[in-house]
Amino acid sequence: MSIRSTSGGFQGVWVPLVTPFARDAAIDGQALRRLVRHYAAAGVHGLVVCGSTGEAAALDDAEQLAVLDTVLDEAGALPVVMGLAGNHQGHALHRLAAFATRPLAGILAPAPYYVRPGQHGARDYFRTLADASRAPLVIYDIPYRTGTSLHADTLLELASHGNIAAVKDCGGSLDKTVALIAHGGLQVMAGEDLQALTTLCLGGSGMIAAAAHIRPDLFVALHRAVQAQQLDTARRLFHALAPVIRLVFAEPNPGPLKAWLAQQDLLHDCLRAPMPGASAALAAQLGAAVAALDRDFPRAAAHAAAGGLPSPMPMPGAAAARVQPAVAAH
Repeated sequence: MSIRSTSGGFQGVWVPLVTPFARDAAIDGQALRRLVRHYAAAGVHGLVVCGSTGEAAALDDAEQLAVLDTVLDEAGALPVVMGLAGNHQGHALHRLAAFATRPLAGILAPAPYYVRPGQHGARDYFRTLADASRAPLVIYDIPYRTGTSLHADTLLELASHGNIAAVKDCGGSLDKTVALIAHGGLQVMAGEDLQALTTLCLGGSGMIAAAAHIRPDLFVALHRAVQAQQLDTARRLFHALAPVIRLVFAEPNPGPLKAWLAQQDLLHDCLRAPMPGASAALAAQLGAAVAALDRDFPRAAAHAAAGGLPSPMPMPGAAAARVQPAVAAH
């Protein structure tokens, strides 16, 4: 049943979209369409819907489909991946059947959370999903959310399945990242934003980066610079982005992102309980960090000349020196 492409697949910068809510906590479809247009115009390579950044746990099945259909309707040719998290295999298969009628580029699936099925159980789970899915599977290796750390051997074995195409790598092991990239059976996408440059330089195919909600053009330029072997440029971009990345995850995601997006009039600063909004102090820090980034990499310059790289290029730490962010786990 695979529709796996051999012409590129999961490469470049993918944004795991937040889900905008109105003041009454209903899904804000107008804001969602606005976000899709915004990131498409910035040149990102794909969108991920209903992941952890999209507050999927706070959306019922019908709401998730409504979000997906809205994004697909607005995205046009931009590839879209749908999140599929849970621990009830039958329910996951039921949802896959609903997804089968949609033109998806892939399904992003973590190991079953809470139940801790071990390597054998997780391997069988992913194979079952891949067998049933029309779209290729992207394995989401994120043990600090699921309770299951997928071993390198497990992932390499799953790479032989014809409908398992990639891994979103939040596994926390550089050794495992290196092994997966060296093997070549899966496209490896950085899932930890601060590991994006490392993963790309090692030969990873791209990133699924929540922080790319902010200045997505610079994340695209970072990827483009590595592809062009312009590593000095890539390092300068990464060091300029790093203070913003740290602040995005200094409080529970997606609170800081929504606070900043609300400042840009892209959505309301609304999350569904139990997720908290960002503190006023952090929102101010993040705003200051992005303002510093904007001064060093003006938006007009970043968008100038198709295929060109943004300029001027500050030395590493130039933006970081203006803000001293707190650092916290995702």
